[in-house]
Amino acid sequence: MPEQIPLDLTEGDPFGPHNLPYGVFSRPGHGSPERRVGVRLGEFVLDAGAAAVALSSPYVSLLAQPTLNPLLAAGRTTWSDVRRALTAWVTVPAHRDVVEPLLHPLSEVTLHLPFEVADYVDFYSSENHARNVGRIFRPDAADSLTPNWKHLPIGYHGRSGTVVVSGTDVVRPSGQRKAPADPAPVFGPSVRLDIEAEVGFVVGVPSDMGASVALSDFREHVFGLCLLNDWSARDLQAWEYVPLGPFLGKSFATSVSAWITPLEALEAARVAPPERTHQLLPYLDDSAESAADEPGGYDLRISVAINGHVVSRPPFSTMYWTAAQQLAHMTVNGASLRTGDLYGSGTVSGPEEHERGSLLELTWNGRDHLDLPDGKRTFLEDGDVVTLSAWAPGPGGTKVGLGEVTGRIVPSA
Repeated sequence: MPEQIPLDLTEGDPFGPHNLPYGVFSRPGHGSPERRVGVRLGEFVLDAGAAAVALSSPYVSLLAQPTLNPLLAAGRTTWSDVRRALTAWVTVPAHRDVVEPLLHPLSEVTLHLPFEVADYVDFYSSENHARNVGRIFRPDAADSLTPNWKHLPIGYHGRSGTVVVSGTDVVRPSGQRKAPADPAPVFGPSVRLDIEAEVGFVVGVPSDMGASVALSDFREHVFGLCLLNDWSARDLQAWEYVPLGPFLGKSFATSVSAWITPLEALEAARVAPPERTHQLLPYLDDSAESAADEPGGYDLRISVAINGHVVSRPPFSTMYWTAAQQLAHMTVNGASLRTGDLYGSGTVSGPEEHERGSLLELTWNGRDHLDLPDGKRTFLEDGDVVTLSAWAPGPGGTKVGLGEVTGRIVPSA
């Protein structure tokens, strides 16, 4: 039997030519410490810049870079052209001799944050999650949702400087906390450290200040998506959030996957969002007949594991507010977009208990516990490793792998 080579992928590989997510890598162990744009193919990464040079591609200036930002800014037509070229490079036999030496095993490279993050915004767009949170903290309320929830996608601004790539350790944050029975606040490490399983959307094309982005222009601006873990210190958050919302309980770290999946790779995963129960204002209204041909939801199958043990499988298809609606709302006041803007979907939670995307919900704010092979958990302990992974339906019954985002909790500094 001939030796298997990188281009000979196993049938059904979720990182086949139908996927081709982008990342940034280096090979410090091979005398190549500089960062380079790469494209994942199976368990290998293609040096996209070197391939562009070797094949005399017109896209050298976009791919022979240490970050994805130049490609992000190039626009939708160019994104499609580059993707078409990459697909040819890894599938056309005539390119084989050139491409194969430029494929490097993932086990031999270091993956980096794939783009320079401009602004970071996080939303709160799962009805299941919002209702669970409402039931936990407002058990006597007539409605578990706040009055505005069905009328607009609620969000807040985070810290772009603390967005880190998968595999980066997360230091347990310290801050003020005050339990209901405490006479006064105390300072110290968070004792209720949590996760939020989310999907991040990466903006490519900027917009002008003073101009809003319509629902129909979503794909003109957003390049792709990644997995995102919005780490949350629930005790810090509970004490600080009134009246202006999250601050130190959220800003200490946000982890993203090393791979950005182009929206173009996810056409087969597009689905209609849940039925709307309230009339939406025109800039958010996706109920028009044209929306049937441009469904705004995505069928992404997420799993959450703690120390290798799966604790939840949140379905992204249940998200009430779509990424297009989030973008429209984020810019409706004239706030501009910048290349490298990142916005999170908000915690993804389904209707079932095993589909909840945070420990806050899985343990009902610490009332219950999770039984793991290495012990019980209500919130995260030092040394815990959290991994989010996901896939989406692809063309012809294939799967599109979305990679993973992982982080290990280390003690407070």
